[in-house]
Amino acid sequence: MCTLAAGTRGPATSIDVAKLAGVSQSAVSRTYTKGASVGAETRARVEAAAAKLGYRPNLIARSLMTRRTNIIGLAVGGLANPFYAAIVEQLSNALQEIGYHVLLFTLTDETDSDELLQQVINLRLDALIMASVSLSSSLASSCQSNGIPVILVNRTTSADGCSSVSTDNEAGATMLAQYVIDAGHSRILYVAGTETTSTNLERERGLTSAIAARDGVAFQRIAGDYDFKTSAQEIAQLLSGSNFVPDAIFCANDFMAFAVMDALRFHHGLRVPQDISVVGFDDSGPASWLSYDLTTYSQPIPQMVEAVISILQAVAQNPDAAPQHVVISGELIIRGSCRGRGDG
Repeated sequence: MCTLAAGTRGPATSIDVAKLAGVSQSAVSRTYTKGASVGAETRARVEAAAAKLGYRPNLIARSLMTRRTNIIGLAVGGLANPFYAAIVEQLSNALQEIGYHVLLFTLTDETDSDELLQQVINLRLDALIMASVSLSSSLASSCQSNGIPVILVNRTTSADGCSSVSTDNEAGATMLAQYVIDAGHSRILYVAGTETTSTNLERERGLTSAIAARDGVAFQRIAGDYDFKTSAQEIAQLLSGSNFVPDAIFCANDFMAFAVMDALRFHHGLRVPQDISVVGFDDSGPASWLSYDLTTYSQPIPQMVEAVISILQAVAQNPDAAPQHVVISGELIIRGSCRGRGDG
């Protein structure tokens, strides 16, 4: 509970702190503004006076004066996928280091993003970062008209005024597919993600282009929808009712690859990679565990986060700055889930 300053009717203000500390009101403001220039002695006097008076900065009042809330909305497509969780953790840490507060939203589809719209507008967010979530046209246009920058992470968009940071999904999928084919696999099953997402479309395009460039490679697809349970169910249905028996399974992300590997080994008695090879995309944490040892293509989260922060800072300095579309290269990570040519 705040101590009332002598002669006042309410909680202590920055003016009260400035008087007690013997400094200007602007010095008090700079003390509580991350990154602002203030001398060590001045800071110590302000903090001592604030502690004595029970003063706390009024963030609402400050936002009204500066027209900034220092709040960034971070919308993510659920946290069950360890890749999404890693994005949230690293983005949140990076934003907090430069003085922003993070407001987290979990979404599953475009309908959810439409419901998010009014909250984004009402909360007067400084920016909205959408990680692994598709952007609806209504949310894009409304954010733009209200001056709220939108940055997509692990998605791309054709919407005007929105920036994006993504991995080169098509090139990465082509590289991964070429490795699988070069290893001697000729019957490849693709476990697709959510059909309309940019990541799924680009990764499938990279896979099919690699297959088209080779003779004698059969291809089939099923839809896993970037979901653990759905991927396992689709694999079970294919193995029990299809004449197509793959020798390699290319999953559109690691999360589905984990589900596929578990289903193959524990429900169908098949060995990975001796009977069927499995590869993924992301290089999320469990991919390196011995229980999965997953061959995959990496999405470098630290570089992606760095690009997001750079875009955010550019927009903060110049709200009229042109949108940026950053594409980052990952790398092929070879582990033990995909057998090589000649392996038994």
